Amino acid sequence: MGGAVSGGAAVGDAAGATTTYPVTLNVYDLTPINNYLHWCGLGIFHSAVEVHGSEYSFGAHDYPSSGVFEVEPKNCPGFIYRCTIFIGRTSMSPMEFREFIQRMASEYHGDTYHLISKNCNHFTDDLSTRLTGKPIPGWVNRLARLGAFCNCLLPESMRLESTETKNLADCRFSDDSHTTSNDNFDEDDLEDKHLLPTSSVGEDAIVKEVHR
Repeated sequence: MGGAVSGGAAVGDAAGATTTYPVTLNVYDLTPINNYLHWCGLGIFHSAVEVHGSEYSFGAHDYPSSGVFEVEPKNCPGFIYRCTIFIGRTSMSPMEFREFIQRMASEYHGDTYHLISKNCNHFTDDLSTRLTGKPIPGWVNRLARLGAFCNCLLPESMRLESTETKNLADCRFSDDSHTTSNDNFDEDDLEDKHLLPTSSVGEDAIVKEVHR
C-alpha cells in the first residue's frame, strides 16, 4: 500500500503547450493500528491534496463556514505522515487555483462533516477528480465505504439517516491508541491550520493564519 511520488515543477509538454502542475495526495495515519490493518487493505487515514506548494484538506467544526484548510505539505498537525501518491497534473495556475479552492470551500462547511458520508477523504477525492480527472486510491477511504454498506450496524449518531451532520466522538482502538478520527478541530489545531474563506460575499468565515 502507499505509492511512489512523482511530480516536480510546472512543465509544458511541447513548445507553446499549456503549462501543467503536479497534484499529489499526502496520506496520514490516524492511529498506529494502521501498521496492522494495512495488510488487510484497511486503515484509518487522513488525506490532503498538495498543489502549488500547499496542502488542502477538510475537517469538522461547529460553524456554518468553510472547513477546508491549508497547511504546510506533509505537516498536518495531529496526524502521522505515511506517504505521498502522485495523482496527476492540472493546468490551473496558482491564481486560478486560489479562486477555485475558495469557491469549492463553500461546498464543505465544517458543520456538514460526517465520518461516513462527508469526511476529509471524500473532499480530497472530489478535489483530485476536479483537478486531474482522477480519483484518489480506493484504499484511502475504504472504511467509510464499508461503514456506509453496513449502515444499520453503526451507532445511531453515525448513521447516514441521522440528522446529526458530524460525529464528534473520539475513537479508541484495541491497542489503546486514541485519536479523533473525524478530523474535528480543537483550539490547538486551529493555531496551525489556515481555514479558507469562501468566495461568497457576506458569509462569515473563520480565518486563522498558519503559525510556522
